[in-house]
Amino acid sequence: MKNKLLLFFILAIAAFTRFWRIREYLTFLGDEGRDVLVVKRMLLDGKFTLLGPITSVGSIYMGPVYYYLTAPFLYLWNFDPVGPAIMVVLFSLATIYIIYRLGITYFHPRVGLIAAFTYAISRLTVIYGRSSWNPNIVPFFAVLLIFSVLRVIIDKRFYYLIFAGLSLGVLIQLHYVTLLFFPVLMVIYLCYKPRLPLKYKLLGLSSFLLAYSPFILFELRHQFVNFQGAFRFITENNNRITGQLFIKLWEIVNDVAIRIFWRPLVVQNAELTKLLMFFSIILFFFRFNIIKKSEKSVIAFYVILIWLTAGVLSFAIYRGTVYDYYLGSLYPVPHLLFAIFFNLLWQMGKFYKVLGSLVLVLIISFNIIHTPLRIEPNNMLRNTKQIADFVLEMSGNLPYNFALIADRNSDHAYRYFLELSGHKPVSIENPEIDPDRKTVTAQLLVVCEEKVCQPEGHSLWEIAGFGRAKIVGEWKVSTARVFKLLPYREFNND
Repeated sequence: MKNKLLLFFILAIAAFTRFWRIREYLTFLGDEGRDVLVVKRMLLDGKFTLLGPITSVGSIYMGPVYYYLTAPFLYLWNFDPVGPAIMVVLFSLATIYIIYRLGITYFHPRVGLIAAFTYAISRLTVIYGRSSWNPNIVPFFAVLLIFSVLRVIIDKRFYYLIFAGLSLGVLIQLHYVTLLFFPVLMVIYLCYKPRLPLKYKLLGLSSFLLAYSPFILFELRHQFVNFQGAFRFITENNNRITGQLFIKLWEIVNDVAIRIFWRPLVVQNAELTKLLMFFSIILFFFRFNIIKKSEKSVIAFYVILIWLTAGVLSFAIYRGTVYDYYLGSLYPVPHLLFAIFFNLLWQMGKFYKVLGSLVLVLIISFNIIHTPLRIEPNNMLRNTKQIADFVLEMSGNLPYNFALIADRNSDHAYRYFLELSGHKPVSIENPEIDPDRKTVTAQLLVVCEEKVCQPEGHSLWEIAGFGRAKIVGEWKVSTARVFKLLPYREFNND
């Protein structure tokens, strides 16, 4: 009963930090707008899709599962983008529960509670746990997959292969970094070689294929274009790093391995993180016999290490910038390992109990000091809707073209509200498709998010395709400027 009350307390804190002023804090940029725009077209226009969002590594698309998970929440919240964000919060809370279950089942209730608590207050998990975006639900399916694998190989609960298959099928549609789970599962299988009944093997495979089926159908219809693109990306990157393999691996270990403990757990700085990692490694090396008292704890510990190691090394084939959200598939790992570290100290006498408690208090303090709740909300959703409503007003309910001038944003967030209003902008087609220029209307409305705005003669296709034009109105609206342009020929006629 005590553990359940503590878990309830942890979940309550997590819910508060994620639901608090969620409408004001949630991120709503081009990617988020793209997602709700696709889902809106599915629900209202019947335009269902077998493809998900495009990746940042080229013309490779993810699967569409995130759109289908989002759809009920967008519908229930009457197409308010807050609905999908609430879905992400619920997944984040479920992640905390699974972390608790993993810790309490294979180690000690103390491990489950500490890991769940540090994850609940973690700065990054709060930030990514309250906005709708496909990578933000990766931690849930990652920890569910590992927990299901442990239930299979340790407890012989073979029906958990169904959850493992579903989790894997969803994961690899959320972000290409989650492909690391294939080597993770392969290494686990080779190490423990569990004897799996054929019935459950088929159930696991079927659940995976079911979750992954929309993307498989697309690939079958289009000659596996995405698989070919992914293969080219991996082989080309591998060819480039062959001569510098050891240097590359060292860079990955030095960067990603430290960051995975620093950013989601310690938060304060990398030096403290390195110190904690150093003492943790020494402790595990000399006191591992405490874990060895339980065979299931040993297996679970090694599986978590395989998860961490394969995850870190998988970045060796990636040569781009590793953003924090790329590490989402590993977010539960540092919290579980820290909780195991804390539990080891707790079993070593009073001095070590005090030491462990001090480290825990520091980590809690750092996460409270750096909590995103101390930052004033950006009100992206409100601002975007205000600007979109103003664009609609300036259109005069007449056909219009639309453009966004922004350095690191796309126009999907604005287009979502414009399209939802029932008066969406006309998209300008290429002359090959539209030789008579029927898609060029009599007015162009431009939103500019830059400090310096010069829409006349801009190279952006939505502006260049409109043709030579003159500004007839300029307004400051919320965080942007709105321009109205008319074709230059109208002024010549005058």
